[in-house]
Formats: sequence, C-alpha cells, structure tokens
Amino acid sequence: MSGSTFGNIFRIMTWGESHGSGVGVVIDGCPAGLELCEEDIQCFLSRRKPGQSKFTTKRMESDQVEILSGVFEGFTTGTPISLMVRNQDQHSKDYGNLGDVYRPGHADYTFDQKYGHRDYRGGGRSSGRETIGRVAAGAIASKILKSLGISITTYTKSIGPVVVEPSDYHFEQIFENSLYMPNNEAADQAGEYLSSLMKTLDSSGGTIECMVEHMPVGIGETVFDKLDANLAKALLSIGAVKAFEIGDGFAVAGTVGSTNNDAFTVTDGNITKETNHSGGVLGGMSDGSPIILRAYVKPTPSISREQQTVSKDAVPTSIAIHGRHDPVIVPRAVVVVESMVALTIIDLLFQNMNSTMDGILTFYQ
Repeated sequence: MSGSTFGNIFRIMTWGESHGSGVGVVIDGCPAGLELCEEDIQCFLSRRKPGQSKFTTKRMESDQVEILSGVFEGFTTGTPISLMVRNQDQHSKDYGNLGDVYRPGHADYTFDQKYGHRDYRGGGRSSGRETIGRVAAGAIASKILKSLGISITTYTKSIGPVVVEPSDYHFEQIFENSLYMPNNEAADQAGEYLSSLMKTLDSSGGTIECMVEHMPVGIGETVFDKLDANLAKALLSIGAVKAFEIGDGFAVAGTVGSTNNDAFTVTDGNITKETNHSGGVLGGMSDGSPIILRAYVKPTPSISREQQTVSKDAVPTSIAIHGRHDPVIVPRAVVVVESMVALTIIDLLFQNMNSTMDGILTFYQ
C-alpha cells in the first residue's frame, strides 16, 4: 500500500491497523537538538483518545505512546523518530458479521475492489485509529512551531444545527467542555442534540475551525505547493473530512471583488491588511494575517440503526452496526486537524529556508 507518507522535508509515515498489535508513525527530517519526551506527545494523544465522555466510543485505550528511536538523553538526534501506541482493548468479535457485508459510509467496498481483500475488524487502515500517528507527529511539529512563536488554536465551531458565531467565541472555554467548543452554553446545547440522536441510533456531523497566528510572511510555494492547497490536502486526507475552506471560503462565490479584496494599510510602520477575507493566504503564501480555515466533518457512519446494503456477492441485505462507536467524530478530530495543520506548516517553513541566496549565505556563513 502506497500513500501512507506526508510531507517533503519534515516527512511522516503512519502505520498499523485498528485491531492489530498497535499503530504508530515514523518521522524523518526532525532537526537534532529539540528537547522531547513522551509527555510532550502524550498531551496531544490524550485529546483524541476514546472514553472521554458519553459522546465518544467506550473503547478503553490508554493510547500511551512509546518513543522507540530518534531521541537520546531527552533530545532529538536528527535520525528518524519512531513512535508506537499499542492497541489494548480490541473487540474484534464485534465485527464478525461484517466480513461479507459492506457497511454504508465506509471504505469496505472500495477497499475490496482495490486490493481484493480487507481487514473488516474496525476498518483496518481506514479506521480513525490511524490518526494516532498523525497526532503523535503533530505534537512534535507543534513544539517546533511554538519555539518559533507560532500558535495554533483549534476548536469545534458547530455540531449539527448548533453553531458558535465568532462574536460568541470564548477561547478560554475550549477545554472546559468535552466537545471542545469555544462556548460552554453552545456545548450544552450540542450535548442535548447528540443525546437525542443517540436515542434514535443516529449520529451527527460538524465543523472544526483552526486559527494559526504569528506566521511569517511568504511561507508556501506559488504553484502546486501553495500553503492553502497543501492545507486542503492535509485536512481532506482525514477520513471523515468532506470539505475544506479558508478565509471566507464558500461565501466568496456570492461576493464582489471590491468587497472580497483585503485593503493594505500601515500599522505601527508595518504593512498589514484592514480585513482578512483571504484567511491569511495570498497567492499560495502566508500574508502575515491569522490563517483561518475550517474542516467539515461527516456524521459517524457506524450507526446501530438498520441500513440497506449488499453482500460481497451482490445480494441485497440490511445491517445494523453494533459495537463501540462515537455518535459524533468532531470533538476527537479537533486535535487531528490541529496536527495536520502543524505538519503542513512546519514542512513548508523548512522548504522556505532555501528560498533566497541571503538566507543560504546567512546560514552557512
């Protein structure tokens, strides 16, 4: 299977299956000298692990990370960093009736057609558990970004019909509720909505918003490796994400140039923009304004409500998926989005280091 790698200079490869021995990631291109311990990574993994509330799967995994290589005496060595999280609470028997039936909304059918077989125990590589490797690597990328003064804030903007408007954002409340919403009152409303769906054996989708601040100007390439294009690929590579937008996003189709253009001005001697309709990216490069992006997440496809499907032999049948599944993917995916954004930005930052002769001469002289 190809396609398990991401990045050019800061490059990662995730591995493992949902019901195998474990999952993990190998990171190549992390510079030597970064102070790093397992707790730096664990705090990110704890944000996505199951069992945090009644709105997440009851699969009880500690998601404890092990650093297998690339770190010596508390610092990265410049060699590949290998990270592993062992699977401890697999209930493979819950999937015993799914070997010959295609689950609606999953990769069962396409996986079978591509490879001729599939791991039906939780979806194998197609499982959301694959994102553990992304988050572990993203924790390291985020630590490098923090040392550069670049911050990333990620949160749940909406769940179903409950939407938090920017005027109601209270970022200090993001970690005060289990849904990671920047508004506790909205989180309570979303919780009531999810509880009603659980009673009807259904699930919900939602929106994750991410804000990157203090980015230097000019990060990103001008053609195929545009900052926004790479961010789009990164987020759409997350299994449940079905749409991406940056800045005003889809709304730009209904506006006019005189409104959509961000006028330039000078603030305290620095060139700035009066507005940020572009979401912090112009011509594929960061423009110094906050980068604002959103990922649209579909409802959890594994639901206990009976659904129409077919068997591998093309025989119509019905299915009700039992086991331990989240009624909403969004809260646990918040840190996944944040990690993929961090990985994208750090890779482009490293690429940018050779964009001018002055930069090369400064480094080597």
